[in-house]
Formats: sequence, structure tokens, C-alpha cells
Amino acid sequence: MAERNVLRVLKGETVFPPPVWMMRQAGRYLPEYRETRSKAGSFLDLCYNPELACEVTLQPIRRFGFDASILFSDILVVPHALGRDLRFEEGVGPRMTPITASEIAGLNGDGFHVNLSPVYEAVKKIRAELPEETTLLGFCGAPWTVATYMIAGRGTPDQAPTRLFGYRNPEALDELLDMLADLSGDYLARQVDAGADAVQIFDSWSGVLDEAAFQRWCVKPVARLVRRFREHHSDVPVIGFPRGAGLAYDTYRQLTGVTALGLDWTVPFEQAKRLQASGAVQGNLDPLRLVAGGEALEEGVRAVLDALGDGPLVFNLGHGITPEAPLEHVDRMIGLVRGSQR
Repeated sequence: MAERNVLRVLKGETVFPPPVWMMRQAGRYLPEYRETRSKAGSFLDLCYNPELACEVTLQPIRRFGFDASILFSDILVVPHALGRDLRFEEGVGPRMTPITASEIAGLNGDGFHVNLSPVYEAVKKIRAELPEETTLLGFCGAPWTVATYMIAGRGTPDQAPTRLFGYRNPEALDELLDMLADLSGDYLARQVDAGADAVQIFDSWSGVLDEAAFQRWCVKPVARLVRRFREHHSDVPVIGFPRGAGLAYDTYRQLTGVTALGLDWTVPFEQAKRLQASGAVQGNLDPLRLVAGGEALEEGVRAVLDALGDGPLVFNLGHGITPEAPLEHVDRMIGLVRGSQR
């Protein structure tokens, strides 16, 4: 079998030049994605159509030859599979009916995996069509981040509605997070059963919480999720991406049990090198350097490689690629990484 370099790095090996992929690499910056998206109907129709989900997952691999492919889906298919309403408004984002404290106790997972069967089918199709050497990543949202959308009904700048909900109804929020952790652990396990090599947990809103709330609502649920996942797959790598965690990154791997750390672009290289001493890291180029191109892109890539290239590193952005990123800048970034020398 051809070597899957991302998988090797996630397991602790140093590979140089490091393997590279991008969060949100299947998306609106690609003309072929926009064309497929227009055929799908709604965004959810695209997520739940195995053939089209497979197609858009493969598009960036065909164009750029990334070392990893990540399932095309959305973190909010988990509450949707629980029976919560969900729609995506063009130019606005996801919209849900906010859940109340009294409704949380009534949630149950009956039919959860049946509702998500198109996702599992998509994973099987993707693995069958990917190049042998390409690592396939499954993913889910972390319980806290998923809960913020369920409680607020939308994305908000600082997730104030969910923070306030938690302070007023801490036991109800704990109950919701526990349920999401257990179901998400099983969800990731089934993605691996279908062909994923490793998985990533996106905690996009972890950076808005104070220290105590971060431990209770980010760290504790992710640790529970990872334990649940490892009941099924004890040796499959898990990437944790607690965006905006700052100094809390220092203990995140130890406390949650994740294998690798996804670093956002604000993590200083001194801290990143400390984190890399205990395992693989992923990141952490500022996505706007990719948009800017030129010297800003080149110096950003060089800085990441100089700081982290001597250890286990998956080169990536510090968050998802933005729709305005020029295709030629993506090509340039990949060329800089793959053409780099020690």
C-alpha cells in the first residue's frame, strides 16, 4: 500500500517536506464546487447526496493533489439527525429553531445513524475513488460548538446566547453536551468503519469561554467524545482543533486524549514548538496570507516550516480557506511547501 504521509505524521513521524491539506478545501473558492453546488438544490441536499458529496470532496484532490482529503459535510448534520430543524440561508449561514432547556431532556438518538447513512455511504465512495496514498479524514463538530448553534439558532460573534444559557442552566447544558459527545463519538467511529483513516474534531468557538467554562464545556465533553470513539477504534488518530484556545492549548491534548493538535494562526511558534514536543501538530498559516499572496504568503509558509518542520507537522491553514482565495495562490503555497528544503 502506498504510504499515507498525513497518517504517518499524525502517528508521530516527522516527514519533510511535510504533507499538506487545507481546512474547507472543498468549497466556494473552487469553480467546480460552485457548479456542483448549483446542481444539488440546497446545501443540505449536497451534504446528503453521496455521489455529489463524493464529487466535491475529490475536486481539490484532482486540482491540487493534497495529501489528505476530508469528508464534505457539515457539523450541524448531528443535531439535524437528532430531529432538530436546520436550513442554510444563502449569504447568511445556518438557521435552527433555538432549543430550550426543557426540550433537551426529550432528545433521543433513535434513528440517528439511519438519518446519517448517506454520510457513511459518501465516505465509502470517497475512499474507493481517492488515490491510495491520500489520507481520508472524517470529522465532527465538538459538542460545545454544535451546542452554540442549537441554543442560539445561528452563529453569533461571541456566542453570548449559549454562554448565558450555560450560566443560567448549567445542568441542562451539561446534559446536551454529554449527549452530543456520545453520539459524535459513535458518528466518528462509523466514519472510520466506512473508510476514514483519521478524524478531526472542530471546536471553532472554544476561544470565547473563560477558564472554568472552557474546562467544563470544551475540555470535558471532548474528552468524553474521544473516550467513546476509542471504545471502537483505539489506535485511530484524532485531531483536536480548539480554535482560539490560547494558553489552554498547553494541556488540551493531555486532558482530552486527542492525538494531534490543530493550531490556529494566533498560536505563537514558541508555544507551537512546545506542543509539538509531545506529538503531531497541524497548521497554522493565517488564511489571509493565502489571500494576499506574494511576500506575505511566502514569509508565512517559511515561518511555519522553519519553526515546526523538524518535528511531526501537517502543514495547513490556521482556519478554513476563505472563498476569495485565488487558485494560483493555493498552487504557490503547495509549491513552497513541497519545494522546501531543510
